[in-house]
Amino acid sequence: MRILLCNDDGYFAPGIEHLARALADVAEVTVVAPERDRSGASNSLTLDRPLSLKQAANGFYYVNGTPTDCVHLAVTGMLEQLPDMVISGINIGANMGDDTIYSGTVAAATEGFLLGVPSLAVSLCSKAGGHFATAARVTRELVLLLQRQPLVAPVLLNVNVPDVSHEELAGIVVTRLGKRHKAEPVVRTISPRNETVFWVGAAGEAQDAGEGTDFFAVQNNQVSLTPLQIDLTHTAQLGLVRSWLAQ
Repeated sequence: MRILLCNDDGYFAPGIEHLARALADVAEVTVVAPERDRSGASNSLTLDRPLSLKQAANGFYYVNGTPTDCVHLAVTGMLEQLPDMVISGINIGANMGDDTIYSGTVAAATEGFLLGVPSLAVSLCSKAGGHFATAARVTRELVLLLQRQPLVAPVLLNVNVPDVSHEELAGIVVTRLGKRHKAEPVVRTISPRNETVFWVGAAGEAQDAGEGTDFFAVQNNQVSLTPLQIDLTHTAQLGLVRSWLAQ
C-alpha cells in the first residue's frame, strides 16, 4: 500500500512525524508537506510562480506552497504511481463544522479526493497537542480497516480525535458537521513601527453541537468521522431561485 502524507502545519510539525512512524510498517509512506505553517490556506493553488520541491534530512519532502500544492504536485508530477491513499495531518487543533471551509488540513485531503484517491483529514482536538499518539493510532486503525474492507468509491473522511489517551476514547462514530457562531471581530492593534495592523479574530463557539454532530462526539470523547462532499449546490434553493428569476 502506498500512502501520501501531507499537512498544513509544515513538514517539521510533530503530528506528521507521529503519523509517518505509525504507518511505516503498514504502507510505503511518502511525506510531501509545506515548508512552513499554512494553516487556514484552504484549497488555494499557487499559480503566479513556480514551486520548488526539496528533501529534509529525515527524508520528508517539502514545498514552498500550500497544502493543496503539495498534494497536487506529488500526485500529478512527483510520484511514479498513484497513491492508494492520501492522509493529511495530524493537525494540531480541531477541524469541525465551519472550520472545514478554511482548513488547509482538509484541503490537502480534498485535493487527493478530487484526484481520485481515497483521502483522510486527521485533527487532534486541542492546541495542547498532548496525545498525538492517540490520533496516530486511530488513523492506523482506519487505514487497516480500509485495507481489509475498501469502500466502493473514493471517499473523503474528516477525522477529529479528542486529545485524550487511547484508553479514554469512547469509540468512533459517524457524524455530520456542526456549525459555529460567527467568528469574533478582528483585533486592531499598533505594530512596533507604529502602523495599524489587524489580527483575524478567533473562530466562533459551537452553535449547532447537538447529538450526531462532530462537536458532540468529540465533547463525549468519541472520534468523529464525517464523510465530506465537494458539491456546494444548495439543492433546496434551486426552485426558489428559478421562481425569483422568472418574476
